[in-house]
Amino acid sequence: MTSSTEGVAPGVAELGQMPDVVDQVALARLYGEPLFAMPQDLYIPPDALEVFLEAFEGPLDLLLYLIRKQNFNILDIPMLSVTKQYLVYVEQIRKRNLELAAEYLLMAAMLIEIKSRMLLPPKKTAEGEEAEDPRAELVRRLLEYEQMKLAAARLNAIPQYGRDFLKANVYIEQSLKPRFPDVSVDELQTAWRDILKRAKLVQHHKISREELSVREHMSIVLKKLQGQRFVGFENLFDTTQGVPVLVVTFIALLELAKETLIEITQAEAFAPIYVRLAYSTA
Repeated sequence: MTSSTEGVAPGVAELGQMPDVVDQVALARLYGEPLFAMPQDLYIPPDALEVFLEAFEGPLDLLLYLIRKQNFNILDIPMLSVTKQYLVYVEQIRKRNLELAAEYLLMAAMLIEIKSRMLLPPKKTAEGEEAEDPRAELVRRLLEYEQMKLAAARLNAIPQYGRDFLKANVYIEQSLKPRFPDVSVDELQTAWRDILKRAKLVQHHKISREELSVREHMSIVLKKLQGQRFVGFENLFDTTQGVPVLVVTFIALLELAKETLIEITQAEAFAPIYVRLAYSTA
């Protein structure tokens, strides 16, 4: 049975024989006409039609995919079949990205080693013990990886803020005038007393050091006594300058009396005390 080429765009029939069912075998349509073969003069970049149907996160992910896809028993992996399929995929990666394929090549070497060990006679073990399966370590890693992958999938299925939902913010304008509670005078006084109590608990007492000279105050006392016959003991002290100055003045009087530069006299007990210069001629 032959098909007619009448009504087909020029050049289309030359690319190949037209099948009976046009819509199911046409590669594409060019200006509304079916295209059954690639044009010979059409330039296609090398990587333009490459499509990655599966994306893997690492060698264990690829190996687990190959096992689960073909319903292999993970505890009894057919190493020959799995290794062949694994190497095909690694070869495709190696052609495109050698750095990416390095990790996969390491796993491929491990698969080949396991297959080689399975071909060798099992090592002798104590009586009653089974020989160690070369696949045991690989199976353990695959099971642990699958558990982590399933756990990650369950966590990813939980709704996440910013990805699955957003927090709604609603602004409600209050048009009513706020009404504040009444406060009595007694409550204000109580609050004020509490503030004063807290202030006394945290207040600081600062002590500053002041340099005072006994010799300087001895000269001041002598100046006050000059030209005076007697001067009252209490009149030699300046109470406005503070306690430190009073103490130094008293020490100055004692030093002057010790050096016999002044005389301190009292007529009788409990009588006023007077001070005069010892060398005064008045």
